[in-house]
Amino acid sequence: MPVVIGAKPSPGFSSPIELLSDCHRRIEGFLAVLVKVCGQVQGGSMSDPQRRDWRNALEYFRIAAPRHTADEEESLFPRLRQMDSTGVESALTAMDALEADHERASAWHEQVDQLGTRWLDHGTLPREETRLLAETLARLRQLYDRHIAVEDNHVFPLAAALLSDAVKFDIGAEMAERRIE
Repeated sequence: MPVVIGAKPSPGFSSPIELLSDCHRRIEGFLAVLVKVCGQVQGGSMSDPQRRDWRNALEYFRIAAPRHTADEEESLFPRLRQMDSTGVESALTAMDALEADHERASAWHEQVDQLGTRWLDHGTLPREETRLLAETLARLRQLYDRHIAVEDNHVFPLAAALLSDAVKFDIGAEMAERRIE
């Protein structure tokens, strides 16, 4: 994603809840690139800028998105599950559904990656594979619209309010460690 002059800087690992939400903006942006290019080119030959953007988006979902999922499922969600506080009950139910979304999204991203890589390798994509790619991207967009809304509007604000600074520090350290591996 390009740097925008005057934009507020991205949060760091010292603000893990904000960083998780910021990752959602990248997910939305890279998914929008995939949907746009797929719709514009419809399996035909991509321009050089489209190929670059397509490759970058596929790489994001191949590398960064699984780390984001691990940040939630291995660092944030378990700590929220350990809390004994009113308001956490509804978040617990939401987290179960969010984890199911992660599994579904992972399978769909694998399909997008295979088709998208084939498109890059061959220069074009057959009509049936283009249709499947477009349908899978539409399902991903629908899933993420709902999923991100639940996390950004319910789970993350609850975590920001209830988790101690020490717990947030630990979550941020774990997130940073995942990016070293």
